[in-house]
This record gives sequence, structure tokens and C-alpha cells, in this order.
Amino acid sequence: MCEKCCGTTARETTTMDRRMALTLGLGAAAALAMPFAAKAEEATPPRPQNVLEPDAALERLMAGNQRYIEGTGKTHDFVAERPALVAGQNPFAGILSCADSRIAPELAFDTSRGDLFVCRVAGNFVTPDNLASFEFSTAVLNTPLIMVLGHDACGAVASTISSIEDDETLPGHLPTLVEALTPAVKQASAQGHDNLLERSIEDNVRLNVEKLKTSSPILDKAVADGKLKVVGAIYKLETGKVHLISGTA
Repeated sequence: MCEKCCGTTARETTTMDRRMALTLGLGAAAALAMPFAAKAEEATPPRPQNVLEPDAALERLMAGNQRYIEGTGKTHDFVAERPALVAGQNPFAGILSCADSRIAPELAFDTSRGDLFVCRVAGNFVTPDNLASFEFSTAVLNTPLIMVLGHDACGAVASTISSIEDDETLPGHLPTLVEALTPAVKQASAQGHDNLLERSIEDNVRLNVEKLKTSSPILDKAVADGKLKVVGAIYKLETGKVHLISGTA
């Protein structure tokens, strides 16, 4: 059959094939580039102001607590914050807090959503679950600071003291709390402190700071590399003030 009958010349066919190949090639290149573009977008933190060194993160945390104490907290536009946080998170601090309803880390440090990575359990002690959570925040989210936050008049610690002194097993699953908090109570008791509850609360914070700092293979390495700081503090119910515990920074 002649070229005239076909309606398309061999040259035109070749040209069309080249155009198609070029189009397909550009499409494939774009498809291959998409993952790298996505990675580039992921590399940009949703809250750039949260990219801090450990000491700067602690300073910011304590400055927020001071605003909270004075009642001069910032105005947080939660609606405006939503779009950036859909893409991800990069909290500047992790908080291991007691589950006590009177303790609210996000409020106590005058922070917005996306600022704090909070794990809570009655007695603010390290568990396999919250340890894994802080490993995630450190290794994946690059959180530079973890604070173990105890508080005065902690009911979990008080119950542990009573359970030990009365040699009484608490009902339900409460003995798991007693077991976790007993080392701090025994340590405080051995020191003969006048206020056993107060000292047990502080020692519990100290012991759990040490657990986090020395937990391998992720947290201890981050601490050694200067990428992570682990500190302990006590929240005062009457004033709202967070007091850093000496020797835990």
C-alpha cells in the first residue's frame, strides 16, 4: 500500500513516534522526581521556630511557664495553625507528665499544638510504651529536650507510700503503679528525709530522668551527641511554677 493511501508518511510516523517517546520520557521523569520533591517538602519543618538546640528549648519551655504563672500567655490561633500541622510535626520538647487532671503541660508552658510531645501516666514513670514514644520523638521528630515533670501532692506516690507502710496490696491494677514507684519511695526512706512524700516525688523524677538518659540505643546516643537533653522538674499546684531539680540537667 502506498504512502498516499495510508494517509501518513513514514517521516510523519517517525516524527510522531519521537514526540510520543519524548512525552512519555518527560512523564516518567516527573514521576521519578515526585518522591524527591516530597522528601524535600518533608525536610522543611512545619514549625521552623521549633528547631532549637537543647538548652534553647529548655529556656523557651521555662519562659512559657513564667508567662503561665503571670497570666500573660500568648494568644494562640488554633485555626491558623492547622494547615502547617497537617504535613507533620516537630515538637521542641517532650514531656513525661503525671496523668493528674490538675497538670496540663500544654497550658503550664503556654504552648501551641505541635510544640510538645506529651506522654502521661500516673506517677510520671518510664514504661516500655512511653520510652518507645520518646525514642520516636527523638529519632524521627528530632525533639531536642525531654522533661520528666512530677508535681507536689502526687496521689500515685502517696498511695505507694501507704501500700508499703501498711503492707497492703491495692486493688485492681494499682499494684503496677506501686511496683514502679517503690524504688523512689525506698530511696527517699533510706535517706531519712523529714517529708517522705516530697522527697519520694523528687527522687522518682531523678530516677526516671536517669532511665531516659541511659536508655540505649537511641536516647543515650542522642544525649552523648549533644542532640538531646533530659531534665527533671516539679510542678507546684498552688502557684503553677515549674521548678527544675538540680542534678538532672
